[in-house]
Amino acid sequence: MGELTCGLPRVMAIINRTPDSFYDKGATFAIDAALERCREVVEQGATIVDVGGVKAGPGDEVDPQEEIERVVPFIAAVRGELPAGVDISVDTWRPEVAEAAVQAGATLINDTWAGFEPELVEVAGAHKVGYVCSHTGGATPRTRPHRVHYDDVVADVIRETTTLAERAVACGVPEEKVFIDPTHDFGKNTFHGLEILRRIDEVVATGWPVLMALSNKDFIGETTGRAVGERVAGTLAATAWCAARGVAAFRVHEVAETVDVIRTTAAIQGTARPLDTTRGLA
Repeated sequence: MGELTCGLPRVMAIINRTPDSFYDKGATFAIDAALERCREVVEQGATIVDVGGVKAGPGDEVDPQEEIERVVPFIAAVRGELPAGVDISVDTWRPEVAEAAVQAGATLINDTWAGFEPELVEVAGAHKVGYVCSHTGGATPRTRPHRVHYDDVVADVIRETTTLAERAVACGVPEEKVFIDPTHDFGKNTFHGLEILRRIDEVVATGWPVLMALSNKDFIGETTGRAVGERVAGTLAATAWCAARGVAAFRVHEVAETVDVIRTTAAIQGTARPLDTTRGLA
């Protein structure tokens, strides 16, 4: 099993219960495929599985009931078979979806739309589950950025995410279960995304655990000139950069590759030992 050593960044595996996801194109929309994917990513070293029922970008309308039907039965199905220490996250901005997901066994709410529905964080607080505080610059869910401007994007990220983190704790979310996420591509262009990476030390210095969702995103594609299916190398380069600077968790499509990047980065830093050292010693 590709389990990470305690103290290394956590890996959050993406499981899209959608027919139109931008990267996997509905590969885990069928529940059997989603269950198999869940088992695979946990075996590879993921300690969080993030379940979403609505494509992040523009697309077909999905009402709250349909979103619940996509995510809740799956969460209930996997809750009993996951090893201790593996969290189930629900990726939603809707309080009623989060409530149903937590009742089914979710232990983390991934609010990728930055408190657009203010009651969402209250659900997390009421159930004492984890909460991801995101930054979107006030964008409406499922919209793409257009001519967005920040006087200082990193300062805006820090202000918005830490304010939401403090509200989460005030609502009852245990402090150790809060993440802040700069939320690349949401309400940002590629230059904003690169600046956040360049200055990620400032975000880490807030003291809140930082979750990075970098995987195959448009800012990687525009930086490298690569299409969606060709962005893994760029994603892993950004992952190594962030892992070396204290980021606490990564939301990813490629779990095994991310685990290797995290472990190698930590071994270079001297904070993790190699797994098998026989070369030149026998």
